[in-house]
Parts: sequence; structure tokens; C-alpha cells
Amino acid sequence: MEETSLGIYALIILLGIVGLIFIIVLGKYIKLWFQAFVSGTPISLFNIIGMSLRKIPPQVIVNARINSYKAGLKGITVSDLETHYLAGGRVLEVVRAMIAAEKANIPLDWRQATAIDLAGRDILDAVRTSVNPKVIDCPSPDLSMSITAVAKNGVQLLCRARVTVRTNIRQLVGGATEETVIARVGEGIVNAIGASDTHADVLESPQLITQLVLEKGLDAQTAFEILSIDIADISVGKNIGAELKIHQADCDKQVAQAKAEERRAMAVAEEQENRAKVVLAEAEIPQAMAEAFRSGNLGILDYYKMKNVQADTKMRNALSDYDDEDKGSGRKR
Repeated sequence: MEETSLGIYALIILLGIVGLIFIIVLGKYIKLWFQAFVSGTPISLFNIIGMSLRKIPPQVIVNARINSYKAGLKGITVSDLETHYLAGGRVLEVVRAMIAAEKANIPLDWRQATAIDLAGRDILDAVRTSVNPKVIDCPSPDLSMSITAVAKNGVQLLCRARVTVRTNIRQLVGGATEETVIARVGEGIVNAIGASDTHADVLESPQLITQLVLEKGLDAQTAFEILSIDIADISVGKNIGAELKIHQADCDKQVAQAKAEERRAMAVAEEQENRAKVVLAEAEIPQAMAEAFRSGNLGILDYYKMKNVQADTKMRNALSDYDDEDKGSGRKR
């Protein structure tokens, strides 16, 4: 009888220990089940246990379900939350983004929000940017960089712009990023300044530049909507037109000098050629005289007479040169 009582007591103790272990193990699940129950979004205890077996953190799913239900997003089911988590999504961030969009009257459904999250975009930051627009520096936050453009009069302008944008939820997936917006705004400013007649027109009315840029629709196919473009700083750079004209003038001068040198060289060559012809012709005179002697067309008296004429000519030339030198020096003969 005593052995039977001891066996019953041992069995009761064993069952108590097993029950205590079971309660301890299931305590966290029961706590989550009770939390969901009192929040008005009951989730079965077996479903919560199954989440752990599927390697899904029950705390995340239960909290996301409670937050979405309390915010009025009753169309989001537990199965939707589990599916998005298993796909590698950030469940709590998506739910918070949808709650923020709901409060701000921004159309955003569960399918679109999960697609944006799975695409790698920060959906919560996108919704916040849509509510509270942000400012993008163009070309970059580095103050040493500026957009360089040249007006029609050749004067260079250096300017910086600030672009106010907000997120375009509909084009967040597949839309271009901030870098594209910055590049397009810079291109638009360069085109607008290049179309100005003078740099003074731009300095006088910089808002005209921003208006021309906004009219181009630079936010097409991007993840942002451009609200405004403001010129933060503008300064005058180099006179590119004058430098180009100076460079062109130098080039024209070098070309003219090269052509003049070519003409001088041709003239010198022609003069030397003529001198060579004269020397060649003078070399033929003795031969002609010898031939005249042999043929009898020239006699000895004719030869001496020619020599006297040549000597007289040389003397007259010498006297003429001497008179020219006296006149140049101012002396009288």
C-alpha cells in the first residue's frame, strides 16, 4: 500500500515537472497570444507556435499585426506578414510606412509597399520624404564644385542650385535616383545659361533660369517629383570667348608669318636662280668673242675699242657712286 502511494506521488511530481517545463516553454507564446487577444486581433496559439517552427520570429509578426490593425489597416493578414518576412522583407518598416502613408492620405497598398521594400528601397524614408520634401544640392554638397556654363557673349558663369523634391511613390520601383535628378538639373542649367545673350541677363534675373529648367520636366521617369529649383550661388568666371578670340588671332598670326616666310624664300630662290642665269650668260661671252675672232666678224681694233668703252663705263659708275656718297654725308665737292 505504501509502495503504491509512493508511486502515485512520484508520478504526480513527474507530471508537475513536465507541466512546469511545458508552461515555461510555451510561456512566451502564451504571452504573445494573450497580447494579440487583448489588442482585438486574436491569433491562434498554434499559429504562433508554427511561426517558430517555420523560423519566423513571432514577436515581429504579432507586433506588426497589432500595429496595422490598430491603425485601421485591417486588410493585412498574418499570412501576408509571414510571406513578406520569408521573402526577405522588413515587415515592421513596411507596416510603419503604410501607417504613415494612411495618415498623410498617400495612396499606398500592401502589394506596392512590399514590392518597394523587396526592391531594396527604404519605404519608410520614401513616405517621410513624400510628406516632408527634402533638398538636394546640385551638383553636390562639396562647396568646391559648381555648375559651369557659358553665355552667348563668351563669359563663364559658375553656379550652384538647390532642388526641392518629394518622393513619387508610383515610380519608386524602377525610377531613376537622386544622381539622375542632379545630372538633369545641371544639364538644364547649362542649356538655359547657354541660351542667354549675355551673362548680365543671368545675373540680373536668375529665376528665369530656374523657370526654363522646370519647364523641361526633368523629373520624368524618376523616383522624385521636383517642387522647385533655386539658384543658391552664382559668380562670374573666365571670359572664354575673349580667350578663344586671342587664341584664334595667335593662330592666324602664325599662319600669316608662315606664308610670308614662304614668299620670302621663294623670292630669294628666284633671285639666286636669276643670278645663276646671268653668270651662265656672262660665261658664254668669251666663247662668243673667240668664235667671232675665228670667223672674222671681230677684229683686234674692235676688241680694244670695246675694252675702252667698258673701262669708261666703270669709271663713270665709280664717279657716280662717289657723288652719291658726298650728297649723303652733306659734303660739297
